[in-house]
Amino acid sequence: MIETDRLRLRNFRADDAAGLLAYLREPGARCFLSCRLADLAAAEAEAIRRASSDEHVAIALRGSDRLIGDLFAMFEAPDTYSVGWNLDPEFAGAGFAHEAAHALVSHLFTSRGARRLYAYVETDNTPSRRLCEKLGMRVEGTFVEFVTFTDKPDGTPLFEDTMQYAILRREWAAKR
Repeated sequence: MIETDRLRLRNFRADDAAGLLAYLREPGARCFLSCRLADLAAAEAEAIRRASSDEHVAIALRGSDRLIGDLFAMFEAPDTYSVGWNLDPEFAGAGFAHEAAHALVSHLFTSRGARRLYAYVETDNTPSRRLCEKLGMRVEGTFVEFVTFTDKPDGTPLFEDTMQYAILRREWAAKR
């Protein structure tokens, strides 16, 4: 568990289902459409699934332990992590995403021995692009028509242009 001034980053629990459903019933970012949850039963199953993995990290308010979002950190040998975040829109704009992502990035570099972190962000996801930049990540490139999460009205796939952001441990340390 990692604690910040306002947040607790911890493993998921079964009782996080309602919080998970709050932001995954209608995901705000298209990249999370495959995570859409139909009802509380689906959310309970997903919370239990996430509880069994260290790849998913619950973002909870420190005082109440209420789930407000999640982070992920997927390990790639020998020393790299793919990172990302998803926050309940009710809590957007208050700095929670940055506070949580900063704590996770710091933990991965200082405690997990990460050498490199990267994140994929669709070009039109301005809040995530800003967050990457605020974390000190740099754009490594843009993949044109890289991935599809949904279809156009005519039924053909809508391909997304996706940016790759990254930061090395030495770059993180130099900014501290």
